[in-house]
Amino acid sequence: MTQSNWFFHPILIFIYSILALVTSLFLYIYWYVKVSSGFTELVEKFDLPHDKVLDMETWVVILLLTVLVGIILIGMIIIFIYHQKTFQLYRLQNNFINNYTHELKTPVTSIQLYLETFLNHQLSDEDQKKYIKFMLLDVERLSEHINNILNISRFETQNKIHDVEPVDFVQFIEDFIASNQHCFSKSIINFEYDKNNRLFFNMNVALFEMLFRNIMNNAIIYNDNPTPEITIRLTEHKKKIVLSFADNGIGVEKKYRRKIFNKFFQIGQADDRSAKGSGLGLYMVHSITQMHGGKISILDHSKQGSIFQFMFPFHPTEKNGDKI
Repeated sequence: MTQSNWFFHPILIFIYSILALVTSLFLYIYWYVKVSSGFTELVEKFDLPHDKVLDMETWVVILLLTVLVGIILIGMIIIFIYHQKTFQLYRLQNNFINNYTHELKTPVTSIQLYLETFLNHQLSDEDQKKYIKFMLLDVERLSEHINNILNISRFETQNKIHDVEPVDFVQFIEDFIASNQHCFSKSIINFEYDKNNRLFFNMNVALFEMLFRNIMNNAIIYNDNPTPEITIRLTEHKKKIVLSFADNGIGVEKKYRRKIFNKFFQIGQADDRSAKGSGLGLYMVHSITQMHGGKISILDHSKQGSIFQFMFPFHPTEKNGDKI
């Protein structure tokens, strides 16, 4: 940024405005005190009544003006903070658009390449099936990106969840792992739970599948190991259902642990492609968790990576062994 641009930067303009306002208030008070001192000397010299020349209303006016200036300063600070947050949101949205455009173009370019191969070459049945399989995977990726955008709008307008039913949590996790093996074929997925305690939880199954898919994809994306490993643990603790995902990835620095669930937030820069993912996955995870009355936190792993821990309320049901 050039020197002239820095001079007109919003932060400097804000500082100039505050300095000008404070200076004007100081000069006004200084002027009044000086004039008041002159009036006092004049009153004493000619033995005039003080209550006629210097009444208390003047000090009330000064106090009132000081309060008004303080309110103006607070208003300016609030406007400045709002401006900074708006600018930050704009920057995050711009990074999201740049990165997500790349995410959308990648499967489209891949499909185009396979179709051109079909058009320009005589392929064997085996090669045709192989390329069709690749194209279907690209279509699935493209569909997932589009659904992510559509789901964001739904989460922001929907306060309550529908289609909630008591589900065997252990069975749900086992079914999810089995039906999504193709997504995690290059990873090791472990599942640990108490076999003597089958927990039932009131959930929207489709939303929880989305939660699991996003949290596990995130563990794989931010992982430099040749074989990513994810350990899912399900326990009950103090009337809470505790669900955790421990990975052997690169981990999450403490300074990002609160921001990482914000919409569009990405670790890295979109312009140099160091930012991975779309900036929506963990936002959706956080939204789904809140919709089910749960909380999410990030813990340090004893070895490597991170632990995403979820705590959900344990609702008594007949299937849990208690009557409602």
